[in-house]
Amino acid sequence: MTVRAAVLPAVGAPLEIAEIELPEPGPGQVRVRLAAAGVCHSDLSLSDGTMRVPVPAVLGHEGAGTVLAVGEGVTHVSPGAGVVLNWAPSCGSCHACSLGEVWLCANALAGVGDVYARRASDGTDLHPGLNVAAFAEETVVAAGCVLPAPDGIPLTDAALLGCAVLTGYGAVHHSARVREGETVAVFGVGGVGLAALQAARIAGASRIVAVDVSPAKEELARAAGATDFVVASEDTAREIRGLTGKQGVDVAVECVGRAVTIRTAWESTRRGGRTTVVGIGGKEQQVTFNALEIFHWGRTLSGCVYGNSDPTRDLPVLADHVRAGRLDLGTLVTDRISLDDIPAAFDNMRAGKGGRAVVTF
Repeated sequence: MTVRAAVLPAVGAPLEIAEIELPEPGPGQVRVRLAAAGVCHSDLSLSDGTMRVPVPAVLGHEGAGTVLAVGEGVTHVSPGAGVVLNWAPSCGSCHACSLGEVWLCANALAGVGDVYARRASDGTDLHPGLNVAAFAEETVVAAGCVLPAPDGIPLTDAALLGCAVLTGYGAVHHSARVREGETVAVFGVGGVGLAALQAARIAGASRIVAVDVSPAKEELARAAGATDFVVASEDTAREIRGLTGKQGVDVAVECVGRAVTIRTAWESTRRGGRTTVVGIGGKEQQVTFNALEIFHWGRTLSGCVYGNSDPTRDLPVLADHVRAGRLDLGTLVTDRISLDDIPAAFDNMRAGKGGRAVVTF
């Protein structure tokens, strides 16, 4: 069957809207009609080669939709069911999974090398981006890549639960382990940063400082829970210390992936505090520390993959927060766009504009 999709023909090339041929689901596979897909900065990292995946590919890894058909052996979902896509399914048998660290599963991205569809015009093999190829009207994925959608949440909103919210919420609750009354700074007010701000509010943080290069994002940040907003500059760390009794915040969450931002987040953290890096930066982004400051400041610097989350465990928790009104998915969405608008949305991300565009089908 032919459907429309956003195809990345080569690393660094513009996305192309094209028709692709999707097969029927085989054993252990599920065919999904997309309701919505978030345009995430990780997709930009794939397109520019910061993260390497086989190309040509259909990108998009944050989505939700309705099951159209299932292959042999699939029992946890059935046709007509709403599902949230899980781009990093854990295998359950590697070393990381045996430790309960499913977000570090060694086999989570094993499917990206598969040929899952072909370009209708010339038969070119296509790979599924980060496993799920959500920038398409329909997709075919492994059964482990779909989770039952939570009741009471529209699929057009539930799409965000699959990456931005799991990552931002998990960074605050699982990685940084923010405690009630602590102070938090979030660097980068994109989709993940907005989710992290809400998560800090849910955790009971006493002061939540949002940092971004764009003053226009202040309204978004405050709607998500920020008590203060700082426009990023050479004085950012000093400003944050000024807001926290010259101490620095207990927790800094970096959602940008740039060396200068990581360093500033570190310097904004109090002595003995925690700095969590969520942003995905390139190899050229080198961060330096001297041995004396590491000893003196006693800070913890940690990476954070997918919010250190287990989607199977955490999706119901997030859904409870949404239904109770503690987590507002609407504040994460800055634009509702069509499939044809995805290339322009990528341009906006490169320019640092907006929070999160969502494609609705």
